[in-house]
Amino acid sequence: MKRKIYEKLVDWKNSSNGKTAILIDGARRVGKSYIVKKFAKENYKSFILIDFNKVTQEIKDLFEYSLNDLDSLFLYLSNYFNVQLYNRESLIIFDEVQLYPKARSAIKYLVEDGRYDYIETGSLMSIKNNVKNILIPSEEEHIEMFPMDFEEFLWALDNNSLMDLIRKFYIEKKPLGQAMHRKTMDYFRQYMIVRWNASSC
Repeated sequence: MKRKIYEKLVDWKNSSNGKTAILIDGARRVGKSYIVKKFAKENYKSFILIDFNKVTQEIKDLFEYSLNDLDSLFLYLSNYFNVQLYNRESLIIFDEVQLYPKARSAIKYLVEDGRYDYIETGSLMSIKNNVKNILIPSEEEHIEMFPMDFEEFLWALDNNSLMDLIRKFYIEKKPLGQAMHRKTMDYFRQYMIVRWNASSC
């Protein structure tokens, strides 16, 4: 599934050179985890996804007590998740990082180390409890992810040109014509049903 935020991730990877992490903030069920895993598979030799909604306390403790021994921290993660890490070719993902703010605070030291890239995903990142007792790392870029828009919905249905037609006729202030208008409205009704079902889950 194609999402517009994917290109922002590519731009970040190409421009940051490992000097910043990126935080994707967005509501639940907008596809943050999906797009980050897709990006990781297509742009890195390996990746580790740490889901702070599921991970054990021993993994959480690494980001509080092992920051002075990053060699051991990375070795532990590599063996725990059974993933080989490669210098400048691996990505570590902190999923649902708002559930363990100390891991977010650790980004400063992990980025300074420079071995790997880091993406964080989370919801309600500005809520007081989600930043309690931590310093927000300056090495963190912040982007927001929104629910799928109409153009992305069309892409998911393998329609890559309808939105271009709509834009062209809108700019030129021309009507689409009855047949194309009906087709567009059929797509839009499907889109609204999908959006409503997703938001009610």
